[in-house]
Amino acid sequence: MTEKAARAGTLHSVANSARVLKSFNSNCQEWGVSDLARHLGLGKSTVHRLLSTLAAEGMLDQDPMTGRYHLGLAVFDMVTAVPRQMVLHEAVLSPMTELRNRTGETVHVGVLDNRHVVYVERLDSPNTIRTFQGIGRRNWVHSTATGKVLLAYLKPADLSLLLDDWAPPRLTSSTITDVKALRKQLVRVRRLGYAENREESEKGVWSIAAPIRDTSLTVIAALSVALSYDPADTNKLAVAQATVEAASAVTLRLGGRPN
Repeated sequence: MTEKAARAGTLHSVANSARVLKSFNSNCQEWGVSDLARHLGLGKSTVHRLLSTLAAEGMLDQDPMTGRYHLGLAVFDMVTAVPRQMVLHEAVLSPMTELRNRTGETVHVGVLDNRHVVYVERLDSPNTIRTFQGIGRRNWVHSTATGKVLLAYLKPADLSLLLDDWAPPRLTSSTITDVKALRKQLVRVRRLGYAENREESEKGVWSIAAPIRDTSLTVIAALSVALSYDPADTNKLAVAQATVEAASAVTLRLGGRPN
């Protein structure tokens, strides 16, 4: 067997192992070899080898009476390695739903990744405009309400690392590309407790975002609402208040307190 073929075979086994692990969930907490083989469309001997290997590594446990497999302690040890993502996911669901229902608009949660926002949660409304910020999508920090919130609450030294000697790209005619002007907006964000994006990332789209804090009061994410931009909209303050209240609710669920 060539090295390339061996590597392909190994990767195939890894993919099948991942498929096995993902088959265990709240609806199917236990699997027998035959049932799992049918579920995955794999041979019984292949599934048996995968289950035996995963059990040997502590990822699965086998019931000695029934012969069926369930998740092992090693899986739960791995879960504790990503507590923030898991806890944040649980904490945002109810406040996001309430905010979506209250405003009738699409709601996002974003986190900071260098000079980008990564959207980790999204809740659509059938009545809202279509935006392109799906889960896992990225956008620039300077042109989004979410990004401005995440920048505004950084430590000064960390903020300087991102903004000094940076030329923010222009996405629309309304995009702020001057770092000094951006810094002035960040001061306003801290004063108001929320940030706005007025067609700065996409024409026809306005968004507003508020900070989510953890137990140490560090801003770890931002909650935002996206809607059609209307400079004469008198509902802006109501949307802002609803967004701030929802973000504060998430903060409380995380064990922190709103500022």
